[in-house]
Amino acid sequence: MIGLIPTYRLPAEWEPQRGVLLTWPHEATDWLYCLDEITETFIQLADAITKVAQLTIATPEPEVVAAMLDSRLTPGQKAHIAYCHCPTNDTWARDHGPISLVAGTTQEEAQKYDPLRLDFQFNGWGEKFPADLDNAITSHMMQQRLISGVTESHLDFVLEGGSIETDGRGTVFTTTACLMAPHRNQPLTRSDIEEQLRLRLRCHRVVWIDHGMLEGDDTDGHIDTLVRCAPNDTLVYVGCDDEAYPYYQSLKDMEEQLRSLRTDDSGPYRLLRLPMPDACYEDGMMLPATYANFLIINGAVIYPTYNQPQHDDEARRVIAQAFPGYTLVPIDSCAIIRQHGSIHCLTMQYP
Repeated sequence: MIGLIPTYRLPAEWEPQRGVLLTWPHEATDWLYCLDEITETFIQLADAITKVAQLTIATPEPEVVAAMLDSRLTPGQKAHIAYCHCPTNDTWARDHGPISLVAGTTQEEAQKYDPLRLDFQFNGWGEKFPADLDNAITSHMMQQRLISGVTESHLDFVLEGGSIETDGRGTVFTTTACLMAPHRNQPLTRSDIEEQLRLRLRCHRVVWIDHGMLEGDDTDGHIDTLVRCAPNDTLVYVGCDDEAYPYYQSLKDMEEQLRSLRTDDSGPYRLLRLPMPDACYEDGMMLPATYANFLIINGAVIYPTYNQPQHDDEARRVIAQAFPGYTLVPIDSCAIIRQHGSIHCLTMQYP
């Protein structure tokens, strides 16, 4: 049980984690037209995750998913999987999964107390897509005792996990384009929303990124597609040198803003620039491919590749700089971006 403790905080993603949530694709999702291809990608993700952490799979058909994984994972890996049996709309766990807070400022303090699981409202990225079933997944996980801790309801506030980043020390990064987009939290103003983030996430500083966008992005500019936090006051971000790219100037302006930002100690951030993948298309529509959408988990970074060896290798080099000593695990994400997301979007970690 939670006792009297000094503070809770939003932990950095590179801090120790208990597990990861995946919400599995099925025939009633938008993946139907490429279900075999995306299922193979999910199996590869399950393989990578269960080597370093526990895995919770939300699905309306757990027996089917277990059969798929039976011959692909070792007995030890399969022992690390739990199934949340529930109906689902889609698969973007980052945005419908619980956002977790831990106690205190050290790992020792965090391990003494149950985490808080914040259950925010997920409304399909501003009511663009059905989301009622996915919005209930956190509740199903708690009811089925698949995650420990205490659930704190924030269903009166729309917040997607992909829209925030943190250094684990009280600074939260977000984008103006997303949090001020229609059908999120109107009529709240930017200052109102910042106050809500401070109160709900127990942070002391909100940094708004005012520029940057990817063509084909359904999320209105989630920060996890653009700028990511890394240890030692490092920001890993997407750069663009192609003047023909629709958001070339916006990404340049984002880069300039990042150079102007200062840490809590008033120093500059260490900036590491990821390449922009060559344009990927489906049915004539440009897809939001990005190398920033990686998952950090217990000494490993699972990162997206796009069958572009030069850019894939450069992305690996940059991520290795940000996370020295980490195991780097590439996953072909060409199937994932067909539904306008990537690896980080599909996963939600919990400490």
